[in-house]
Amino acid sequence: MDTWKVGDVELRSRLILGSGKFRDFGVMREAIQAAGAEVVTVAIRRVEARMPGHVGLLEALEGVRLLPNTAGARTAEEALRIARLGRALTGERWVKLEVIPDPTYLLPDPVETLKAAEALLAEGFLVLPYIGPDLVLARRLAQLGTATVMPLAAPIGSGWGVKTRALLELFARERASLPPVVVDAGLGLPSHAAEVLELGLDAVLVNTAIAEAKDPVAMAEAFRLGVEAGRRAYLAGPMPPREGASPSSPTEGVPLGGPGR
Repeated sequence: MDTWKVGDVELRSRLILGSGKFRDFGVMREAIQAAGAEVVTVAIRRVEARMPGHVGLLEALEGVRLLPNTAGARTAEEALRIARLGRALTGERWVKLEVIPDPTYLLPDPVETLKAAEALLAEGFLVLPYIGPDLVLARRLAQLGTATVMPLAAPIGSGWGVKTRALLELFARERASLPPVVVDAGLGLPSHAAEVLELGLDAVLVNTAIAEAKDPVAMAEAFRLGVEAGRRAYLAGPMPPREGASPSSPTEGVPLGGPGR
């Protein structure tokens, strides 16, 4: 069976779901099932503050592996407080580390993320840091011992697709020196998820593209199929691209100007 690991937890699904933005908990649960997701992220700060759409969220996700996140943290110190609260509320030592001081583009702060990761690891957390597509930072986090690295494909919630592909290809080349690579943020279509998995990266995290679809449940299933197709294509060993055309039928014995197929 083709599985992957986060820490010592073995997972079959390579599609992690976010729990925000769904119109109600019923649709969210159906989407999780259609996606085949084993892990779902939860914004602990919004749950604790009882924000609209988050009241009763933990109860609605009963039976699913929760990944508390530090959404809303602008500094390492704030991320530490939220992570500790998440562990107290859920009993999980997993934490998706997000440190985002930029309100316009929602880009993660690399310095504060590294600082927070080191502190959380010292407190026994299993840290899954959200970062820009920065291979140097990813290596530093790997040296610290984070469970994954989670580079962005495009700005959060944009649906732009794999705009950082050239940099993600570097992550794919360096897979042996990194923990599992989970591409997070910006994916808008199942084909985007397939593209990421075709590179040989480990998984994707998707929220907005599913929650804001006209039919979130159908879109969740489509993303599951996209992830599965991309992973199978990678394992199948894609043909290398060529500089020019190559006929699919032998050309020996074919008159000049004859068919090329």
